[in-house]
Order: sequence, then structure tokens, then C-alpha cells
Amino acid sequence: MEALKGFDIDAPHWDQSTFMGRLKHFFNITDCRTVLLPDSRLDEAKALVESCRAGSVPPGTTVEQLHYAKKLYDSAFHPDTGDRMNLIGRMSFQVPGGMAITGFMLQFYRTVPAVVFWQWVNQSFNALVNYTNRNAASPITPKQIGVAYVTATSTALATAVGLNLYTKKAPPLVARWVPFAAVAAANCVNIPMMRQQEILNGIAVTDEDGNKLGHSRKAAVKGITQVVISRVTMAAPGMIILPIIMQRLEKYRFMQVSLMFLIFMVPAACSLFPQSCSMAVSKLEPELRESIISQYGDRVSYVYFNKGL
Repeated sequence: MEALKGFDIDAPHWDQSTFMGRLKHFFNITDCRTVLLPDSRLDEAKALVESCRAGSVPPGTTVEQLHYAKKLYDSAFHPDTGDRMNLIGRMSFQVPGGMAITGFMLQFYRTVPAVVFWQWVNQSFNALVNYTNRNAASPITPKQIGVAYVTATSTALATAVGLNLYTKKAPPLVARWVPFAAVAAANCVNIPMMRQQEILNGIAVTDEDGNKLGHSRKAAVKGITQVVISRVTMAAPGMIILPIIMQRLEKYRFMQVSLMFLIFMVPAACSLFPQSCSMAVSKLEPELRESIISQYGDRVSYVYFNKGL
């Protein structure tokens, strides 16, 4: 127990400055088995994490138990607010949820009604995921959520229906790639729209010790751009390569193939960029840069912020 007194539960278990370190981290917290746990078990994990942060580890607690509690905490609770996230919006639900929706979009793509329905389902799912994993330090109103949802869904439907009609005479494989084009286009709209407050008002930035320095719009744009790239990358292998495989699996089950792609791609795409993003002070807005320099001189060279997922 003496060794646990100074245990830093928030210290990264793996090196977050490397892709492999982040990959191990996200494989850990996107474990889809965690979505089966009851809220009471998640709340117990949160209580243990908070006790450890306060320097009061319950007697008999092992390091392994602390690591598992932190895994559950990171998978189910928002890093900014500490609130429990809705189950469908968690990254740990991306594998089962994404598997089902991707499979249906790739299977039912021949008719306009089917395309419209499954793109609507997908964008509803994405909107919930984007809202759940936003930077919660920047509040968004119900009206803004509605506008973001309608805009992204309309973009996806217009892209999907338009390409579906355009590729009527194209080879079947080309038509199967239409859902990916629609998903990519919608992600480029859905995520920035759902997080528009961050773009308009800036995102909270801190020094490396966590001291708040101000709000930066440029930091918000950088973080959101990285999230868009990650989400498109997450969908790409399954929606580009899977249609080729499905040419041969047309009469057989293919959900397991989609599952295999997503089990790897969800943590891999989340790992492309550090969640705690950094930006040089020299690249910030002039007014924020001058404020930081006037207060800290050259002691602060970089600012840090949560880019979301």
C-alpha cells in the first residue's frame, strides 16, 4: 500500500507522444466489452479514480485494479466534465454500432429509399458521437445542434443520392463506394458544425501544467481538422476495401468482416493525433499571443488543448 500512496492515476500508461503508445491506449479504452457493464460498475470505477486523485486509495486496492478503473473511467466519462457519456456516443460503442451501420449501408445501396434511410441512420449516429466527444468546455445550444444535424444529414443524402443516380450505369463496385463518399463529405460538415462554438469563440488552451491561458480559434480549427481526418480514416478501410470483398461474399455473412476492420481502425484512427494537442504560441491569434508573452515572457512556448475525438 505504501507504493500506492504516490500513485498518479492520470499518468499515461503508454507514451502518448508516439503512435504505438496512443494505439495501445485507444485499444484499451475502445474495448467494446465495456459497453456491457452496468452504470453502477462504471460509477464505482469513477469513485475509485477520484479517490486515488485525492490521495485516498481504499485499503487492499491493487495497481491492476486502479488501471482497470481508469480504463473504465476513460471509456465512459467525458475528459472535460467528468460526466458519464451516453452509451451510443462512446468510442467503445463505435465497433458494434459502426459494424452494423456500415454493413447495412454497403448492402442496401441499390435503391434511393434504402440509400436515404441508411445515410440518415448513419448521420444520426455520427451526430450523437460528435456531440458526445466534443470539447465540452465550449457549450452548444439545442438550436445549433439541430442546425448541425440537419446540415450534415442533408449533405450526406445529397452526396449519396446524387452519386447513386450518377453511377447507375457504372460497374457494381463503383456504386458500392458511394456510401464512403457520402460519409466522408458528411464528416467534413457534421463535425465542424457540431463544434461550431469552438470555432467561433475559441477553445480553452493551457500551459503544460494545466494552467488556463485563454481561448484560441486557431487551436480549435487545428483540433477539429485532426478529428475530421481521423473519422474519415476510421471509415475508409472498411468502406473502400470491404466492397471488394463483398463482391465474393454477396450471398454470405459479411458483418464479421466489417467487425474485423473496425476493431483495428477505431483505435488506429483515434491514435493518429494526440488527444492533448499542442500549438506553438507563435501560431496563435495576435491578441492571445501578446497576452501570453506579456504575462509569461518566453517561459511558455506551446499551449495545449483537448481536441476531442
